[in-house]
Amino acid sequence: MFTQIVTPAFYDTDGLGHINNTRVPQWFEGARNELFRIFTPDLDMKKWQLIMARIEVDYVGELFYGRDVEIRTYVCKIGNSSFTVYQEAWQDDKVGAKGKSFMVRYDFANGRAQSLTDEQKAMLQVHFKEVD
Repeated sequence: MFTQIVTPAFYDTDGLGHINNTRVPQWFEGARNELFRIFTPDLDMKKWQLIMARIEVDYVGELFYGRDVEIRTYVCKIGNSSFTVYQEAWQDDKVGAKGKSFMVRYDFANGRAQSLTDEQKAMLQVHFKEVD
């Protein structure tokens, strides 16, 4: 598991005083950087190997301005050329949002998916968590 602390800014809130639903996917994306390093250690975009095929976010509680949010990042599925990232946003010991990102290792030069290497699978497995 990777963790990242986000300190919500005032502009992250909506008119009801909650964290705006558009911010959570951005926080989740930022918290995936350490997983991205498995494929591109220096995060050089010219060497990038991943595309996102899908993202889903479930808002299961409230998140508020003025209190830190912990983003927890896991891998919940590893396939031949893809893997699924599972993330949770925690505040005050409660889950406020959870989501999945479906990532594909991609060969940009040939325009097609490519298999994960055994080394990449092993590195992803270190962060594995069984989820529903």
